[in-house]
Amino acid sequence: MNIPSSILTMLAGIGVTLISLWYGQNHGLMPIAASDEASQIDGLFNTMMTISTGLFIMVQGILIVAAIKYRRRQGDNTDGPPWHDNFPLEILWTAVPAVIILGIGVYSFEIYNSMGGLDPMGNHDHGTMQSQSKMRGSAIAATLSDMPQNTPQIPPDKRIALGVGASPENEDKAPDLVVNVMGLQYAWIFSYPESGLSSGELHMPANRDVQLNIAAQDVLHAFWMPEFRLKQDAIPGRPSELRFTANKVGEYRVVCAELCGAYHGAMKAVAVVHTPEEFDSWVKEQQAEVASTQNLEQAVAVNPEKLSDGEFLAPFVREIKVNSEILEQLHPTHH
Repeated sequence: MNIPSSILTMLAGIGVTLISLWYGQNHGLMPIAASDEASQIDGLFNTMMTISTGLFIMVQGILIVAAIKYRRRQGDNTDGPPWHDNFPLEILWTAVPAVIILGIGVYSFEIYNSMGGLDPMGNHDHGTMQSQSKMRGSAIAATLSDMPQNTPQIPPDKRIALGVGASPENEDKAPDLVVNVMGLQYAWIFSYPESGLSSGELHMPANRDVQLNIAAQDVLHAFWMPEFRLKQDAIPGRPSELRFTANKVGEYRVVCAELCGAYHGAMKAVAVVHTPEEFDSWVKEQQAEVASTQNLEQAVAVNPEKLSDGEFLAPFVREIKVNSEILEQLHPTHH
């Protein structure tokens, strides 16, 4: 039975469409989506995969059919039939890619706008992240504290918006959490201005609006969180911003995606997404550790010769079972 070529073409088109739609949603090429913004990026990526899969099957299918149908038969040494220009075909293979590219461009623009990428910082001056210089107990603190003096400053009205800012619905709202991110060879340092903490890990609560103020101390870095579908250059002297909402509790990768030196491949960190209650507990634990460290440093720095008898013996009250009245009698004024 001879099937009309138009029906075969229609069936082939339906088959290609179904295969493309299925693979576009089930390619498995992306890591887990851990932020609200990731779902939008995945939608764009799936659309591009669907279109590219259909085009790949169509182009390769035509090549295979043409290679079989128009192959040289055994004993046939004649030239092939002459081929003349096909104007409608040229218009088709020019117009179709142009329409696809235009459509994807408009779709990408809408997603970027909905994520807050069009005007992430406007002309706001996010400063030079001086809070980084408040880091305690490390050699990095001294290095970072010198950064503002050595970094050229750009007037706020001359700044170009860099990064992804607040989405349109959150433009007038302050973020729930602000974290200053400093990239340096070869580590990421995260500072929390509200709590005064600093860490080598990025901690944040789930389902809260988080803003990262990103800068670099030395060379160009790129702050990349694959599971969040977010990436932003960290540029010396130019603050940038990422604002997003993490929606899955867990640990995720933070990677430098810009060749920044010999140990670039080791410049990694961990982003930990907590429940709000767990995040509050983490902040309190870190503050307690910082306070105990400060008390220890102060205790070590004290010169015992300058203490009175009462001050010197105060830490040992429990061990020697001395009550407050006896301890008071040791004050110099009672001698």
